Amino acid sequence: MKKLIPAYVSVLVLFFAAFGAMEYFVDSGDKPAFIKYPMVSVFLMVFLFVLIAISITMRAVDNITYQLMTEEEKAKLNAAGTQSFTESDWYKKLVSTFVRPESTVVSEDQLLLEHDYDGIKELDNNLPPWWVYLFYASIVFGVVYMVRFEILGADDQEMELAKEIAQAKIEVAEYMKTAPDMMDEKTVTVLTDPADLAVGKEIYTTNCAACHRADAGGQIGPNLTDDEWILGGGIKNIFHTLVNGGRDGKGMIAWKGTLKPKEMQKVASYIISLKGSNPVDPKAPEGEVWVEE
Repeated sequence: MKKLIPAYVSVLVLFFAAFGAMEYFVDSGDKPAFIKYPMVSVFLMVFLFVLIAISITMRAVDNITYQLMTEEEKAKLNAAGTQSFTESDWYKKLVSTFVRPESTVVSEDQLLLEHDYDGIKELDNNLPPWWVYLFYASIVFGVVYMVRFEILGADDQEMELAKEIAQAKIEVAEYMKTAPDMMDEKTVTVLTDPADLAVGKEIYTTNCAACHRADAGGQIGPNLTDDEWILGGGIKNIFHTLVNGGRDGKGMIAWKGTLKPKEMQKVASYIISLKGSNPVDPKAPEGEVWVEE
C-alpha cells in the first residue's frame, strides 16, 4: 500500500525542483524569478495543490480497494509489501540499467541481420540502458540550453564575466571614495568638522610641531600659515607631501609608515584651517604662491 507521507514528500520535491529550475533558467535580473513573474508562481502553487489533491484521492481509493479485498488478497498484498531490499522492483530496474539480465542474453545467430557489407555483418543488438538514458538526458539538456540562450537570450559565460567585472569596478570605486585606509591624493577631501580638526591638531602637535612650531609659524620647516608653498598647497598636495615626504636630501620624512591615510587627511585639513592665522614672528615665506583651482 502507498503511504501518504512519501507522496507528500515527492510532491514537495517536484514543486521546489520546478521553482529551482525557474530561478536558474529564467533571467530575472536582481529579483528572484518567482517574484518578478508572479503568474508563474501562482501556476506552480495551483499545480502543487492539484498534485496533493490527486495524492489524497489516490490514497482514499487505495483504502477503499483494500477494504473490498478478500483476506487472501490482503495477505498477498501485505507479503509483497514486506519484500527485501534486493527484491524490490526499483532495485531490479536499477540493476538492469547497468547489468543485462541473463534471461535476455541470446546467441549471435538470433541477432544477426541479413545485411552484408563486404563480408561484414551486423548484429541487431539493443543499446545498453544507461547509454540510452544518457542520450535522452543529452537531448533534454540540448533543448533547455537552446531555449535559454538562443530564444530567451540569457547571458553566456563570457557576458556574465564581463558584467561581473564591470560591477566589481563600480563597487570598488564606490568603496574607495569612503574607505579611510584606501585614500590617496586623488580621492582625499578637506574635512571641516570641528571634531576632525581637533584630532588633526592633536596629531600635528605630536608629530609636526617640533619642526613647524605649535602655531605652524615655521622653524626648521617652513611657515604653514601663509600663501606660499614649496611643494604646493591645497589638500591634495599637502596629503601627497605627508605620504611621500619632502624634497630629496632635505625636508620632512614620509609619514605613510607612521600615520594612517585618515589621520593624514585630518592633519592636512587642520593645516589648511590655519591659513591666515598670523602667528607671532613667523618664518619668512618660501616657495611659490599657491592659488586653489
